[in-house]
Amino acid sequence: MRIVLAEDSVLLREGLIQILGRFGHETVAVADAPALVAAVADDRPDVVVTDVRMPPGYRDEGLRAALELRRAHPGLPVLVLSQYVEQSYAADLLQTGGGVGYLLKDRVGDVAEFLDGLERVAGGGTVIDPEVVRRLLSGRDGSRLGRLTDRERQVLELMAEGRSNSAIARRLVISEAAVVKHVGSILMKLDLPPAPDDHRRVLAVLTYLRG
Repeated sequence: MRIVLAEDSVLLREGLIQILGRFGHETVAVADAPALVAAVADDRPDVVVTDVRMPPGYRDEGLRAALELRRAHPGLPVLVLSQYVEQSYAADLLQTGGGVGYLLKDRVGDVAEFLDGLERVAGGGTVIDPEVVRRLLSGRDGSRLGRLTDRERQVLELMAEGRSNSAIARRLVISEAAVVKHVGSILMKLDLPPAPDDHRRVLAVLTYLRG
């Protein structure tokens, strides 16, 4: 894959370049949000990997650039890396559709998991860091989420991580038919009826993230 990488930390940026190159990926690296937007326009990458907080303000420049790129290039896969669990960042990104991910930087230390997430995002999937999901799950009750059983919450948590029905079945050691039944029940309890223009799994995850 051809990847545009936006990361202002020299050590992390060079480390990611080495990791991605080792697995045959070509990387164009930049250090700030304006350069990220320019690099995508020039290089037309297969996927973008970006930090959230970048120069010049070190607030949310990377995320805002990612959202701008998704508007300018619909369907462009974007994987956001962050040092922090930011609920609104994950929700804003998910609203743009499939082919997005939000991982904590600590996850980059697990090379296999990072590459798996990158490939799933590049393939149009949605990947949310398990730690983000766990933080958002803690202490939740009431509203529509309170209608879910413990098993349905487990299934929804794995959906938020971007897992397919077959992957969820393997993780929970249940049949794929049981997963399909749980997903149907989740969508019903979250008041997400079939609609031709909506991706109900993504809407379910958004409901989950927003609580």
